Amino acid sequence: METRELIFKGSENGPVIKQGKDRDSLFLHVLTTEDADERMPQKSPPLSKEKIALLTKWIKAGAPWKKDFAFRHPKAQIGPRIVKLPKPVKGLDNLIDRILQPYLKAKQVATFKPVDNRTFLRRAHLDIIGLPPTPAQLQNFEQAPDRNKLVETLLADKQDYMAHWVSFWNDALRNSYTRQYHGGNKYRLTKWLQNSLLENKPYDKFARELVNPPSGDAAAFIDGIKWRGTVNSSQVVEMQAAQNVAQVFLGINIKCASCHDSFINNWTLDQAYSFASIFANSPMEKHRCDKPTGEKSAAKFLYPEIGSIDTGAPLKQRRDQLAKLMTKPENGRFARVMVNRLWRVFFGHGLVEPVDEMDEPPWNADLLDWLATDLAEHGYDLKHTMRIILTSKAYQLPSIEPIPDQKAADFVFKGPLTRRLRAEQFLDAVSLLSQAADPDAKQAFKRQGLRNLDRLQRVLGRPKRDQVITTRDDRPTTLQALELSNGDILHKVVQDAGNRWATKRKDETTLLNDLFQNAFLRFPSEEEKDIAKELLNKNLNSNNVADLLWGIILQPEFQLLR
Repeated sequence: METRELIFKGSENGPVIKQGKDRDSLFLHVLTTEDADERMPQKSPPLSKEKIALLTKWIKAGAPWKKDFAFRHPKAQIGPRIVKLPKPVKGLDNLIDRILQPYLKAKQVATFKPVDNRTFLRRAHLDIIGLPPTPAQLQNFEQAPDRNKLVETLLADKQDYMAHWVSFWNDALRNSYTRQYHGGNKYRLTKWLQNSLLENKPYDKFARELVNPPSGDAAAFIDGIKWRGTVNSSQVVEMQAAQNVAQVFLGINIKCASCHDSFINNWTLDQAYSFASIFANSPMEKHRCDKPTGEKSAAKFLYPEIGSIDTGAPLKQRRDQLAKLMTKPENGRFARVMVNRLWRVFFGHGLVEPVDEMDEPPWNADLLDWLATDLAEHGYDLKHTMRIILTSKAYQLPSIEPIPDQKAADFVFKGPLTRRLRAEQFLDAVSLLSQAADPDAKQAFKRQGLRNLDRLQRVLGRPKRDQVITTRDDRPTTLQALELSNGDILHKVVQDAGNRWATKRKDETTLLNDLFQNAFLRFPSEEEKDIAKELLNKNLNSNNVADLLWGIILQPEFQLLR
């Protein structure tokens, strides 16, 4: 109930407020009742006597209401916005840095020197292809430290780029290798997705093929999960398609509105069902809180100002109309959502947070809108946008420690946030560290992002993918600590690595230097040498070396991306 009219209209229980009659107002009754099941708010402490007295006085006075005032959630503009760029500044060739300069000045953020070559090399490698660099790659980079060329080289590595970014898209598209949510064939969406990443398919074409699939492979996304047994009306396949398309491509959460008018944003039950009807063979019957209403919902796009859906058209044609509406130039939100996701990946905090609530205000609207229009102007080439972000001075700033539970409104950009490696990145790095013991040997290396989910990956944050996941929770947990220190899966990997290094290195100094070079791209300090030598106890057997390796991979320097 956001407006005065709705407040006085009330609910199925009658008027909520009766002007001038505080004793007869249901509004005050639920705020003051002693009945815990009835009292509001249910999940918070009761209102203070002072607040109750103020509300009582307001109702007695006739509930005065300022003209046009409404309790509404923010709503962002849908169309693209052309940004007036700041004047050119010497040394700021990247437009991201030019746009950020007035912001940083206004926020009184001190400017820092870019990170050193070793830090940038590791950051870029892990962000673009998901793998840590080798000591040889660092040596080559130090001889010719061209950061723009490095970014270009990594973006051109099609296979490793795909093997890394496939995890991001598997999360977003609910593509599980093991649970077979999508029609019982796990390879349908996987093959299409891998090929799309290998060819760097334009993002608008990528989205259109998922919304209106040209073949059976891409259809796995909108096919949804066919749950067994009785299914809640908000989880039927057509509603799943509506929820997932809205979340992934429009940054909208309509899950709440799939049951009733949303409490967390402006979307209504009518809009959710109308959108879901695009994916149905006929207009869907609207259910409120899983109870049928007898009302039918004609197919309609969430933003009718952009265009309409022909409600009488066949299903395939309606999906084609939706795919075109989603990606047409007038829909600036489509590009904003994607560039915001990329910024979140590379900086640890989106321009808008949460990333699936794109009606929330951005901390820099000009930057968001410029990146979005630039993406559209360059044919929705995601690597183009990545290139601009990764070659900016902003990306090369020293990392900042995140503030726990910080509200989005309080965030001030100062540089990339320190991030934990994703499950796949961490385990790939461990595998490469093991193989570095004998770099000349031919060794099979299958990326974790292409493997089935196991317990270790699950504990480290890789989701089951039974729902859309656009950001993973990277906060450490007790379960992770237990699995990393006592889990049998990692234990086997580390023991095997210890055996390899113990077999190939018979000299203690060589062992330590090579291990630290491959793990941290540096030599060990004197203190680290002393600790390691004490642990090895002059005996380079596989168990002692494995213990040393365990200590190395548990270091923040190994697990964090700074």
